[in-house]
Amino acid sequence: MSCVRVPAAAAKTDEACANCGKEGNDGVVKLNNCTACFLVKYCSVDCQKVHRKQHKKACKKRAAELRDEKLYSQGKERPEFDFCPICLLAIPFPMEKYALLRPCCTKLVCYGCSFAANKRRLSGSCPFCRAPESENEDESLRRVRKRVPAKDPESICNMGDLYHTGSHGLEKDSPRAIELWSEAAELGSTKALSKMGTAYYYAWHWFIRS
Repeated sequence: MSCVRVPAAAAKTDEACANCGKEGNDGVVKLNNCTACFLVKYCSVDCQKVHRKQHKKACKKRAAELRDEKLYSQGKERPEFDFCPICLLAIPFPMEKYALLRPCCTKLVCYGCSFAANKRRLSGSCPFCRAPESENEDESLRRVRKRVPAKDPESICNMGDLYHTGSHGLEKDSPRAIELWSEAAELGSTKALSKMGTAYYYAWHWFIRS
C-alpha cells in the first residue's frame, strides 16, 4: 500500500499520520510515534521514510533536547544531613569548614546559626537541641555512644571515625571502623560510604606498593 503525502493542515487532529494525514483507528489504522523525537506519528514505515527529509531537522533538535532532559534529570539531591537543621540551607563544601557536628544530637549545625545563637546569649548549649556543651572528651564520647544503639547512622559513622583515628581515648582499630561505617552505610549514611571508599583506596595502594 502506498501513501500519498498531504499538507499538515489536512490533518484534523494530532492523532494523524504526519505524511499522509490518515487518522488513527484502533481497529484499522495504528499510528506509531517517531521513536527519536516523539513529535509526530506515522501509519507505516513507508510514510516515515517519505517524510524523513522534511522532518529530519526538527527531529534532531527535539531528540537532542530529550537527551539533555534525561541527562540533567539524573542528578541526585543532596542528602538531608547536608542541610543545617536550623536555617535549612545547604552547607557549602567542604562541610567541616562551615559547620560543626554536635555529639548531643548528631546534627551538623552551620557556623552561621551557631553565631546567631551566641548573639542571642545562648552560648554554652547546642544551638539545635539546647543540650549543654561539654569540652570533655569522655562526655562527648558518652553522648555519641548513647545514640549508637538507637541506630543513628551519623552517630555510628562518627564512632567509626573515632576508631579510625584513635581519638577520644579509643585505641586505633581500623577493622572496627570499617565495621561501623558499613553499618552506617546500610542505614543510609552517604558520608560512611565515602569514608569506606577512601579507606579501601589507600589500603589497596599500600598493598600494591608493599
